Amino acid sequence: MLKGNFFRGLGYLGEGFRLIRLPGLRLFVIIPLVINILLFGLMFYFMAELFSVLIAGAMAWLPDWAWLQALDWLFWLLYGVVILLMLAYGFVIVANLIGSPFYGYLAELTEKHLTGQEVNPDEGWAALLKDTPRILWREVQKIAYYLPRALGLFIIGLIPVVNLVAALLWFLFNSWMMALQYVDYPADNHKVSFARLRRDLAAQRLSALGFGLPVALAAMVPVLNLVVVPAAVCGATAYWVRENTSNQQ
Repeated sequence: MLKGNFFRGLGYLGEGFRLIRLPGLRLFVIIPLVINILLFGLMFYFMAELFSVLIAGAMAWLPDWAWLQALDWLFWLLYGVVILLMLAYGFVIVANLIGSPFYGYLAELTEKHLTGQEVNPDEGWAALLKDTPRILWREVQKIAYYLPRALGLFIIGLIPVVNLVAALLWFLFNSWMMALQYVDYPADNHKVSFARLRRDLAAQRLSALGFGLPVALAAMVPVLNLVVVPAAVCGATAYWVRENTSNQQ
């Protein structure tokens, strides 16, 4: 049976958007935001061409059956949603890989604001530089977790009839990955292993999916996806603080 509170999870992203407006957090929102704008501009430039190629390639796998050809529009829609989800999370992967040192520190500052307690007494740019290799390795672990599962879902999406559920599976998986991606920042600040984090989120899967779902949706919307990343970091930190507290009670 799935545990957690889906509707409570939904509220954390909204809290994250409120938190990023705080004066003490703005600097570590602005720097990655500039990075995201530059990155998104490059990705958007190539995305139209890539989208057409991916759609054409996916449609080429369909057998030349009359009833399947009659459903051509439906497969275009389903494949389009799947590819948009892939591109959305692809943007998140690259943006987080580049901005991860800032997001880890943003999570620290957010937790300090929420709890009044220091997460790591060694604050400042020196500590940020010192932790950069470890933080980047953590991002590589998340990518290694994502890619084989994404490949499996992509293969499912190429199987006629079965691919009708591929878009739903992709959306659930992206929602799970968004929760895993962002709650990892406060978890890493507390030296919680990636394997343990996955177990902890799975134990409250409804809460995790509730948080990840609006993040996944926002990541698909141009312009909004530029600001959702720092908001998701702050929201995930609120998730970490509140859900850990509720689980211990």
